[in-house]
Amino acid sequence: MVIDFRSDTFTKPTPEMLEVMFQAEVGDDVFEEDPTINRLESFAASLFGMEAGLFCSSGTQTNQVAINVHTKPGDDIICDQYAHIHYYEGGGIAANSAATVSLIAGNRGLITPTQVEGAIKVDDVHFPATRLVALENTSNKGGGSIYEMETILQIKSICKNHDLNFHLDGARVFNALVERDYTPTDLGKTFDSISVCLSKGLGAPVGSILLGNKKFIHQARRVRKRFGGGMRQAGYLAAAGIYALENNVSRLKKDNDNAKYLGDLLNKQSYVASVEPIDTNIVMFDTNSDVDVDALLGHWESNGIKALQLSPGRIRLVTHLDITDDMMDQVEQKMKF
Repeated sequence: MVIDFRSDTFTKPTPEMLEVMFQAEVGDDVFEEDPTINRLESFAASLFGMEAGLFCSSGTQTNQVAINVHTKPGDDIICDQYAHIHYYEGGGIAANSAATVSLIAGNRGLITPTQVEGAIKVDDVHFPATRLVALENTSNKGGGSIYEMETILQIKSICKNHDLNFHLDGARVFNALVERDYTPTDLGKTFDSISVCLSKGLGAPVGSILLGNKKFIHQARRVRKRFGGGMRQAGYLAAAGIYALENNVSRLKKDNDNAKYLGDLLNKQSYVASVEPIDTNIVMFDTNSDVDVDALLGHWESNGIKALQLSPGRIRLVTHLDITDDMMDQVEQKMKF
């Protein structure tokens, strides 16, 4: 038995999801004639109270399409220094949109209204024009940290006062929503665009949804085509997304709880120096300085546990729907080193 904690991207479709995919009605999505994709886009938009959606191959694509629509070459984007749009998307902001970034040193990937206000460029020809503020909820590099709605609303007010666009990288937003008292529609009323991954804890094999108003999504569709993202009979993938949204949201609480249990176990291990606070399904911990991390990970793998080293001495584990109760029952013994 292999317990794969490297990422929630390792989830595989369940038999029930596969059956729905096999039965999907499909068409040509570039002609906007794939009924299953159209249903997914409409359904996802309605969940967040937004006007329209666009199915894309990945969260990187939805983020980069959104950035391209919201900005023009030479504009500036405000985000955390470890935001996925900047840190993990291959330089896409520069390569795809010729925009610059003002990076904020947030707390566990979360930035404050005061920091956002301070990062806005003055209207001076020496500086790029600030055009977009982007938040990540939950924050990947922040260990699955969650924004409070009050903070989001305060940042929204700043964006409104300065005529800035407001984007949410919500790759794992449902992991946040099952832990907080705000709703998808609360977010939909606040952000100009939202990206939601279907292929992480929700368990679909491929795909993300970009949400916004009709005008925004119309332009996003053009940009997606320009980026090579126009798909044909992709309704088979969209069917998995519909199944994920209908069946796999509430169960994310279990993933979050499993992560907190892992954190408790790690805090008892002699090789662990510290465990980051755990809010959702991501666990990050630092080993003691005298620990051979390669040996630790090798020992874990020989015992059937896979984890990811993010940097020297820092290891990440991510829980997801393929982590069974039986696996969790065995973790404590397997973690010993």
